[in-house]
Amino acid sequence: MKVQDLMTPNAITCSPNTNLARVAGLMWDNNCGSLAVTNEHGKVIGLITDRDICIAVATRQRLAAEILVSEVITGEVWTCGPQDDIRKLLQTMRNARVRRLPVISDDGVLQGIVSISDIVLHAEEAQGKQKPQLSLQDAIGTLKAVCGYRGIRQTEEA
Repeated sequence: MKVQDLMTPNAITCSPNTNLARVAGLMWDNNCGSLAVTNEHGKVIGLITDRDICIAVATRQRLAAEILVSEVITGEVWTCGPQDDIRKLLQTMRNARVRRLPVISDDGVLQGIVSISDIVLHAEEAQGKQKPQLSLQDAIGTLKAVCGYRGIRQTEEA
């Protein structure tokens, strides 16, 4: 099975200059929890999640409309290609501990997005001795790795 077999094509995007209020509105309107951040050439330069928005608004003492995506994204983004084997995708998600990956072409242009939800929804139970292309065990193993313990962040005493 290839990534293109389960990815969501035509993913909604934003630019680094989009404000967080607009991004939250796009997520609401499109029922998604993340957007790929692309430059003027359609190349993926980051990913922003609903969690990123919540933390940014809660910690910056500014309205969401006053905070730009460029202030929030880290610039580190894990990706995969549409022709990648599903096993490679699962390994990347496990290693990077991410729930979503932008799917990009060889020149970095966004083709779609794949999430842990897509993986779980496409996973199948084994029938007899025949193993499915994407087993429930593979999906749960990836979810478990992504959700695993990351350690507690230390906070400063007041």
